[in-house]
This record gives sequence, C-alpha cells and structure tokens, in this order.
Amino acid sequence: MDDSKKTTENATSQADTTPKVTGIGGVFFISDNTKEITEWYAKNLGFDVNEWGSVSFEYRDVNKPETIIPLQWSPFKKGTEHFAPSKKDFMINYRVQNIEGLVDKLQANGVTILDSIVAYDYGKFVHIMDAEGNKIELWEPQ
Repeated sequence: MDDSKKTTENATSQADTTPKVTGIGGVFFISDNTKEITEWYAKNLGFDVNEWGSVSFEYRDVNKPETIIPLQWSPFKKGTEHFAPSKKDFMINYRVQNIEGLVDKLQANGVTILDSIVAYDYGKFVHIMDAEGNKIELWEPQ
C-alpha cells in the first residue's frame, strides 16, 4: 500500500477532537406557568412530558447510527436565576466535543466564560455569554 493511502486511512480512523459544537442539546425558556404550558404542548403537539416538566427527544447520530442523542425541551419558572446574567427568556444548550479545548479557544477570543467546567455522570457543562448577552450552555456528553 502506498504512503498516501496509509495517511488517508489513519486520518479517517482517528476520532475528530476539534473543539466545536456538534449539535443542539436542549432548548430552555421561561414560562409564566410551567404546568399549563407543558400541558398545552402535551395536549396540542403530543409532547411526552416527564415528571420534571421536560421532554427528551431522541435521534440517531448520522455518523454513528448506534448512538442515540437526546435533545431536551424544558420550560423554566418565571423568576428563575438559571439564565442569569442574561436578561433573555431562553437559553440554548449546544452539544460539543473537546469542551476543554473549546473553552481555551473561547477565552483566547475574549468570550465571557461564566463558570468552570463541571462534570457529572452524564457529561461536562460550562456556561458562556454570546455577543448579544444570551447565556449559552455547552455540554459534552459522556
């Protein structure tokens, strides 16, 4: 086998670890009445709302069809501090790969990092602010 083929095979067999967003992990918004709004979505749009008032949509990774990926939808009670310091009524959670590398890149670009990376059994999280004051949650699944 020639060297160019070996290089191509090695490159495609190695996992991509580029620090970047790989998808949306969740959509969160503030509601005046979380119970009523979740009931409305369940009744009218068929959302299967769980005991925490959220929905977990599942789909498969195109590149790894055996991998199931969740997307969370969840209203938060008005007055929550979960979206602070943002003044917006929503927050998007982005799935990422190489969260440590991404945070380093964001810091180098002058992006506001709101907290340190925190690890749980279901992944690592960190929060940032975008250029318009929207709080963003970054999540690297385990």
